Amino acid sequence: MILVPLMAMSQNPIVPNKGLNDPHVHIFKDTAYVYASHDKSIANTRFIMEDWWVWSSPDLVNWNYRNTLSPEETYIGKPFEGCWATDVAYRDGRYYWYFSEKNQQTGVMVADSPVGPWSDPLGKPLLTEDLTPTDEYDMALFEEDGEHYIIFGVWEYYIAKLNYDMISLAEEPKKIEINNPRGPYNKDGENKEKPTDDKPFVHKYNGKYYLSWGCFYAMSDQLYGPYEYKGTVITKDSFAEGYDAPTWPNGFLQGRHGSFFEWHNQWYYAYCDISQTGNRWFRDTFISYVHYKENGEMATIRVDGTGVANYVANEIIEAEAYFRTAGFVKQQQGNGFMVRSNAQKAYLNFPNVKNLDDKKGISLLAKSTEPSAYNIEIRRNGLDGPLLAKTTIHLTNDGFQSFEVSLTGLGETENLYLLFSKKAGTSLEIDSLQFYN
Repeated sequence: MILVPLMAMSQNPIVPNKGLNDPHVHIFKDTAYVYASHDKSIANTRFIMEDWWVWSSPDLVNWNYRNTLSPEETYIGKPFEGCWATDVAYRDGRYYWYFSEKNQQTGVMVADSPVGPWSDPLGKPLLTEDLTPTDEYDMALFEEDGEHYIIFGVWEYYIAKLNYDMISLAEEPKKIEINNPRGPYNKDGENKEKPTDDKPFVHKYNGKYYLSWGCFYAMSDQLYGPYEYKGTVITKDSFAEGYDAPTWPNGFLQGRHGSFFEWHNQWYYAYCDISQTGNRWFRDTFISYVHYKENGEMATIRVDGTGVANYVANEIIEAEAYFRTAGFVKQQQGNGFMVRSNAQKAYLNFPNVKNLDDKKGISLLAKSTEPSAYNIEIRRNGLDGPLLAKTTIHLTNDGFQSFEVSLTGLGETENLYLLFSKKAGTSLEIDSLQFYN
């Protein structure tokens, strides 16, 4: 039973009511691919996961089913209900799909395409159940400077560099130290038996390494650690109405398995959610924007139905929620964020803007570091696309001001590019935009 009806403008879940979960998103040739586990049925009363899925999207909004990896194709060799978390890596024209044999071992498949067909190069597990003191499953892959690393485990995590062949280890796995960890079973730091959770993941931003387990995370200056626990990207303030319940037995922080990824200078978090299915054994995948504070910590994300790269013209659109940009960077502004540009030319792209057919223009909330004039062009479908508006605005350095730009000929849904050009030496800051009738 679906507990909350999905509105026409909703984009979360990204693939509604299919059981797509434990998502790892990768960008290959300017296309997003999600490699995921697959809960079998809304009627599940336990975890029944009989295969793995890959879906793809050109824009994080429109998703297409691409292929299924069945356990019969792997060394498992027979039907299996424990097709747990999975991840993919790319090297030298080949794609390597790593998968969990429930909570016991990790295997690997290889293909010449991001969607297969896949073959098993080992015919046996890559990570065997006796390799380390933890359980060898729920792996994540991390690439840096041409080297690939595999991270895995539950409660405590291990990391090992992969050989060039991607199907063998170049070293003995090393334990990752985390100082003062927390988790869904360890909210006060006293549970030494279950200090974290399963499903580790590593990403890097601005020279810092982020080790996450669900929505919990820690930071380090070194890939191998030690890591300092920082907090969670989901809090009680994250939820839009209708997305805060039901949840897992240990609360809304539990079960948020997923991954962090970057595309077009924007960061995202893909994660599990059960608010729309009402069943902890039949999970959906959500995607939310990720914004980094000045100290490197991640800000609280928004858990809602709008999702990412998806905009409703009747609502205020935060400038930092762009899909593409060049010349702009995000900047913390009090408890929120804005975008700033010192470039002579810069642009922001907002695709999938809906409910535009009765709109007459767009209002920008912007300011400059000194009085200056800025040329603005608004185009459809690309930097060289049809011109919808062209004007000049004059900003002072007296704080944010609202500027209206008239638009004509808008369709119901548009892919809009906002182009800005200005004098060198000035800084343009944009807080938000809103369409008006």
